[in-house]
Amino acid sequence: MSMTDPISDYLTRLRNALKAEKKSVDIPASKFKIALSEILKTTGYINDFSLIETEDKKKFVAIKLKYHNGESVIEGLKRVSRPGIRRYVRYEELPRVKNGLGVVVVSTSKGLMTEKKAKALKVGGEVVCKVW
Repeated sequence: MSMTDPISDYLTRLRNALKAEKKSVDIPASKFKIALSEILKTTGYINDFSLIETEDKKKFVAIKLKYHNGESVIEGLKRVSRPGIRRYVRYEELPRVKNGLGVVVVSTSKGLMTEKKAKALKVGGEVVCKVW
């Protein structure tokens, strides 16, 4: 079975694990998902992540979820650009989440980054998702 939107699958697995109050979640790996996990780690939304390879050569990203006082640090995850409706913006038009308290992940020609870094580099791209 082929997956049509692996990034939505990533966000849904993360959302479901947080709702079930799991300590960690395993997600099928790709370069994009590793880069997205790195952004979530540097912005403080997850504790850590690692790459795991099974005996049958399948790779997974193991994400350690972050909680504060028993509640998830991540309040919400939303996919913006989807395979059916791509959303590209210039750096001047990059959206903000919760008046700057959240993070917008943007896929640019210089790689995956937050909207703050994209504005600093004056580069636009595809708005992947919002995290708050």
